[in-house]
Amino acid sequence: MKLIHTLIAVAAFSVAPSVFAADSIATVNGKPVKQSIYDLISKDIAATGQKIDDNTKNAIINELISSELVYQEAQRLGLDKQPDFVLREELGKRKLLTSVFLQDYLKKNPVSDADTKAAYEQYKKAYGDKEFSARHILVKTEAEAKDIIAQLNKGGDFTKLAKEKSIDPGSKDKGGDLGWFSPASMVKPFSDVAANLQKGAVSASPVQTQFGWHVIKMVDSRPAQPLPYEKLKDGLQKNLQQRNLEKMMSDLRGKAKIEIAK
Repeated sequence: MKLIHTLIAVAAFSVAPSVFAADSIATVNGKPVKQSIYDLISKDIAATGQKIDDNTKNAIINELISSELVYQEAQRLGLDKQPDFVLREELGKRKLLTSVFLQDYLKKNPVSDADTKAAYEQYKKAYGDKEFSARHILVKTEAEAKDIIAQLNKGGDFTKLAKEKSIDPGSKDKGGDLGWFSPASMVKPFSDVAANLQKGAVSASPVQTQFGWHVIKMVDSRPAQPLPYEKLKDGLQKNLQQRNLEKMMSDLRGKAKIEIAK
């Protein structure tokens, strides 16, 4: 059971044998395996929805016994005294304590429904009141883009030219079709031009972005259809949580005296 292996590794690191009490679920060479460690692992497994039946219980106990056997052998060989181990043990403890702190912080500073709904309103505002369907041909140079525009002005087929010349792997085989999008989802130079094109029109000159040079054809437009709140709620909450964590870290740094050795 991969999950059991992982949880045992965490538990074994967190609680050293030197603090084992009498509440043992087993003994290995006279040394107890703590009942409380078993309980912790069982609790974490149950939290994933897995039932703790007799088979699972026996699997946890056997893994704990195996872990203790290896732990004792590693100690006998003095591996726990090696410099790399000591440093990794310290690093692991820092990571574990940091994780516990962050979980505790998020629990004590939950994102409110009001904040989440406000973030959704900001999303809708940024989305805009219209969305567009367009095609584009992406090339490396302005000269190539100008040549394509010249061919289109002479009656060239946009879809065919896109399949032949575009370097955009996502739309090339679809004749440059980008589907429906909001201006906010595209880089600004592209969306600024696309949003002002009439249905069926092609950009009069190439549009440069960090991806290259674009020739854009407006297919159609329609009223905006942003995703509903319920579909975005979880993602918005996670984004707000991340912002809260970043602010907390910024505050900690602001209060701390940090010196980096040169």
